[in-house]
Amino acid sequence: MSSVETFRELQAEVTEWRRYLHRHPELGYQLHNTARFVTEKLASFGINHIETGIAETGIVALIQGEGGDGPTIGLRADMDALPILEGSNKPWSSTLPGKMHACGHDGHTAMLLGAAKHLASTRNFKGTVALIFQPAEEDGMGGQRMVQEGIMDRFGISQVFGLHCAPDLAVGKFSTRYGPLLAALDEFDVVVKGRGGHPSEPHKCVDPIVIAAQIVLGLQTLVSRSTDALESLVISVTKLNAGTAYNIIPDRVELAGTVRAFAPHLRDFAEQHIRASAKGIARGFGGDIDFKYRRFEPVTINSIDETNLALKAARILVGPEAVDDKLPANMGSEDFSYMLEARPGSYVFLGNGSTATWHHPEFDFNDEAIPYGVGFWVKVVETALAA
Repeated sequence: MSSVETFRELQAEVTEWRRYLHRHPELGYQLHNTARFVTEKLASFGINHIETGIAETGIVALIQGEGGDGPTIGLRADMDALPILEGSNKPWSSTLPGKMHACGHDGHTAMLLGAAKHLASTRNFKGTVALIFQPAEEDGMGGQRMVQEGIMDRFGISQVFGLHCAPDLAVGKFSTRYGPLLAALDEFDVVVKGRGGHPSEPHKCVDPIVIAAQIVLGLQTLVSRSTDALESLVISVTKLNAGTAYNIIPDRVELAGTVRAFAPHLRDFAEQHIRASAKGIARGFGGDIDFKYRRFEPVTINSIDETNLALKAARILVGPEAVDDKLPANMGSEDFSYMLEARPGSYVFLGNGSTATWHHPEFDFNDEAIPYGVGFWVKVVETALAA
């Protein structure tokens, strides 16, 4: 019998918690009900070292093992939802229109709570576990703020681990890779400035919509014709706002997007060349631009020793055939990367089955994955902090 069976007895209770969180999603740092729920559950497990208000609504709780002195390892779950109108039609769908858990953070939080309940009752390890419940992963860099507010030094965390559900990976399977796993993320804004007027007299205007269209097309060639095809760079224009009426050429157009890359020089390239390309195109048509570029999450990099530890824990739980250590790198990004910059650690994916993809209105965390997530966290602790 697989050791995951040990954790099935928690599934019904953890599922109830998960579905409560799904019905009551909160965004960014405004996780007051979520933080209250998590804090009350932790206290009910007999955990008496719980610190709240970190990065506004973040929480760190400590469980000390009964196996003697040892290091402190961090286990992180993100808690925030997304500004999406839910379309799953599940009985536990969001009760707050325009907000939903479309990335599985309700499941991540519930599974770490399940592991906390088990670990608080057994304490079959030496040292200390720091349970990190993080706000604002989706939009706000809550991971960075928790690090900036000193959680690694304050709680003596020496290693840190993260877990995320993965659509299209079978339930009960785990995957990760050594080294760079997820890309860095930057954002840019371009304001195209033209001269508005009547659409019957475009020759008297500088049409910013035409300029913006040319800029969008021009940015695609930065990747296809100006960077090494063997290097990974993605430039995506994701917002385009223009005009207010059929019969008005506007004065300005706003466009924005993201840059994702694994190499620092590609981030530098993107910042310099997006500005230069957009400015050159705009001025060629008689307009101009304002440009802003912001660097956000760094590359998510898994440390070798900690990834070995995470893989060992997963294999103990489900067997070697269900654990993949050669997951291809992904152009998505994660603010857990800030924690991995501060401490060595590893980020692992847990199968969510054949479900809608992340950030889709029909996405829902698969509750059948709960025993695997709870069990993984327990095995990580018992492996890293063997008594």
